[in-house]
Amino acid sequence: MFGVLSAIWLTTLLWWSASEPRDTAAVATGERNEEHEDERVMLRTLLDQAPGALLAIEGTRVRALNRAARLLFATDDLVLPAPAPLLSGDAARLRHDGRSWRIDRVAVQGAAPGMLIALIDVEAQEHAAEARATRDLLRVLGHEVMNAMAPIASLAETALAVLAVPERRDRLLPEILGTLARRADGLRRFTEAYRQVARLPEPTLAPVSVADLFADLARLFDGQWHGEARLTIAEVGSLIVSLDRSQMVQAMLALLHNGVEATTVTDLPPMVRLSATVSTDRLTFHVADDGPGIDPAHRASIFLPFFTTKADGNGIGLAAARQIAQSHGGDVTLRATRPTTFDLSVPL
Repeated sequence: MFGVLSAIWLTTLLWWSASEPRDTAAVATGERNEEHEDERVMLRTLLDQAPGALLAIEGTRVRALNRAARLLFATDDLVLPAPAPLLSGDAARLRHDGRSWRIDRVAVQGAAPGMLIALIDVEAQEHAAEARATRDLLRVLGHEVMNAMAPIASLAETALAVLAVPERRDRLLPEILGTLARRADGLRRFTEAYRQVARLPEPTLAPVSVADLFADLARLFDGQWHGEARLTIAEVGSLIVSLDRSQMVQAMLALLHNGVEATTVTDLPPMVRLSATVSTDRLTFHVADDGPGIDPAHRASIFLPFFTTKADGNGIGLAAARQIAQSHGGDVTLRATRPTTFDLSVPL
């Protein structure tokens, strides 16, 4: 957004400068030159306040437009030598100065057509996203652990109190200990679920036939639901993609399981649909169901570990599926809510 807004503003200013009629008399007296110089100073001052690097491409020349760009490439004007990704026209990433930068381009039409480029610090964005994810995870962990520990502490105090009263001890202590055992087991299961997410190994990539992957999913789905739920799979042809097969099966089964559970709350027979589409550089799996959809109030939380609206759910499925997809360089997103459709995308 920063790159696009900057480029639009610069394009408008350049167009205005090119289309404005020249007052020869003013030029002769130097007044117009002074105005233009003031405009250039103002423009440069404003651009220097932008936090990201802005560059102008003129043929094979790359010029630094603001302070961030000049510092990044250690130049006052021309970037020499010009990095090949900036001149290629279709490169999406630049590796420079030990960091990864996303390249946002906007074409400039005018007296001197060219290209405006904004470099976005990808690693800074990733670190910010990781910090937000960590805060969300700590918030959920704190909430869940406190919910589990509070009744355990209260029951332990009650047990100590009834020990001193024999007539109450024999009647209440078995009930108290039974409840304590159930709460402790719930905390253990919560901890095991956390370990499933926290200890996911790095993917081991190998060529995988998508048709074979779908066949595996169909067999596992039938083995889990024994005909109580139906899975329809679209034809995918002979597509081959590099994946960690076992991890991707785990992620896809989590999405399918989520779809079946969503439809069990309706009067319709549980059914989910699995398909895949291919774009220029990505493969996207689609899992759709005919459930009631996701409450708008919950859409921002559905991928948080341990968040669930189901009485017997652990909130791990969607979070694990997204983590697996992201470890492959992709993501899981909610594309539509009626029918509810989750997209799992990975790079080709």
